[in-house]
Amino acid sequence: MRLEQTAFRDRRFAGHLLSRASFRRFLVSRSAALIIADLAGQLAGYALVLYRSGSRVARIYSIGVDPAFRRRGLARTLLTAAERHAAARHCQTMRLEVRADDPAAIALYKTSGYQMFGRHAGYYGDRDALRYEKPLARKQNRGPRIAP
Repeated sequence: MRLEQTAFRDRRFAGHLLSRASFRRFLVSRSAALIIADLAGQLAGYALVLYRSGSRVARIYSIGVDPAFRRRGLARTLLTAAERHAAARHCQTMRLEVRADDPAAIALYKTSGYQMFGRHAGYYGDRDALRYEKPLARKQNRGPRIAP
């Protein structure tokens, strides 16, 4: 909860923080994966991925990085880990929503290969969300690896 509050302390995110009860539900849910970044024994960030039964589409619900660990590529690392987790669950697409007034997050997603496919008016109360998606790389079985 401390990470959630420090990662999203900007007043733009007020009212959109995950509650303790939500985190508890996600931790035991088969339809969610909480990926954490531990740096030197400290919780530095997380990515929360949601899955829908019978769907090949995964959804990034939230990525949070402690301000003390920012500007180290941790959000991108968490995003990549989330994509790998989804691909391992046989998902073909990753989707997400991002505040239209969050240029840093938008830049992260664009440079990570995400394409905007829609806009959701008022998604964040008085703010719009941009909807992005990315096809996930399929693992190819190339047979056993034989060292020379």
